Amino acid sequence: QVQLVESGGGLVQPGGSLRLSCAASSGSIFRINAMAWYRQAPGKQRELVASITSGGSTTYVDPVKGRSTISRDNAKSTVYLQMNNLKPEDTAVYYCNANVRYLRTGFFATDDFWGQGTQATVSS
Repeated sequence: QVQLVESGGGLVQPGGSLRLSCAASSGSIFRINAMAWYRQAPGKQRELVASITSGGSTTYVDPVKGRSTISRDNAKSTVYLQMNNLKPEDTAVYYCNANVRYLRTGFFATDDFWGQGTQATVSS
């Protein structure tokens, strides 16, 4: 199996910044395809924030465009989300997602994996 471990959340004032990290770990990873960040605010559904392909192409949802940057370090199997000019409405649990091709009991499989989530709170 593949584990995704997130870090970097916390409490920040409006206008501040956070940098989230998510590292994939497993001895069976063959290739990590797209990686993405989602978030889920209290009482709301989980929503996509940003995604990045293995080649580095990125997409962002409108509420975070111009304020956030997704990037990845393929050598470290890690994806990052830099968020600037944070607003109270950015408060949410942020989840990392990765589409991974890996070796499972003798054959290759491709599945989506999720991290455990990291809380980001924007408040004065």
